[in-house]
Amino acid sequence: MSQGDFFIVKALENGVQVIGLTRGTDTKFHHAEKLDQHEMLVVQFTEHTSAIKIKGKAVIESSVGQMRNDQ
Repeated sequence: MSQGDFFIVKALENGVQVIGLTRGTDTKFHHAEKLDQHEMLVVQFTEHTSAIKIKGKAVIESSVGQMRNDQ
């Protein structure tokens, strides 16, 4: 994925956390969202966001396919 690409996170349970991490020499948390079951969030990498951490059961859909974390 490149800058500008987006993906969708769909929560399979309450309390799924989506955390944006910064670019640069020091990686830091810069944004966090908490999703309840069946909520969806459209996420995008930007000049400030280099990684996204997802905690909890969720389906992640992107242009490269679908991933599921349901353990």
